[in-house]
Amino acid sequence: MSNNAMLSRVEDERVLVLEREFDAPRELMYKMFKEPEHLKNWWGPKGWELPVCTVDFRPGGVWHYCMKCVDRNQGQFYGMESWGKGIYKEMNEPESIAYTDYFSDAEGNINEDMPSTEVTLEFVDVDGKTRLINRGEYVSAEALNSVMEMGMLQGITETWNRLEEYLKEAK
Repeated sequence: MSNNAMLSRVEDERVLVLEREFDAPRELMYKMFKEPEHLKNWWGPKGWELPVCTVDFRPGGVWHYCMKCVDRNQGQFYGMESWGKGIYKEMNEPESIAYTDYFSDAEGNINEDMPSTEVTLEFVDVDGKTRLINRGEYVSAEALNSVMEMGMLQGITETWNRLEEYLKEAK
C-alpha cells in the first residue's frame, strides 16, 4: 500500500473500513488524533479550518469541534460551518481510540436527524510507519449510504491528505 492510497471496503452493509499507511511513527500518529493543537492543523477537507476544537481525552470525555469552509472557490459552501461531537469510549495508547461521532450544534447538542458513527481507530506499526485503520459502524445500511451521499469518502480522503502534509512538518 503506498502512502497516498486509501483502501476502503464495506462490511455487513453498514460498516465502512478505511485504511491508509502514513510515513510517521505510531506514537506521533496517535498524538495527531489526541491533541487539539495538532487536530486544528489538519482535521477537515481541503479548504476547511477548525476554528473551534476542544478535547477531553478520556473515556466519557468529549471532543467538540467546528469545521468552517474558508475557500471562496467552494461556492455555496464558503462560510458554512459544520459542527461535530465525539464522545470517547476507550483508548489504548498508542494502539487504538474508540468513540461515537455525532453531528452537533455549537452548544454540543446532538443532531438526532443525522446518523451517528461508532468509530474505532487502530494504529498499526509497520516498520516505523503507521497503518491507520478507521472502522465506522452505522445503525443501518441506509445510514451509511446517507453519509456516503454527503461526500464523506471524499472528505476523509482530503482530510487524510492534509494529515499526511502536516506530518511532514510535525516530525
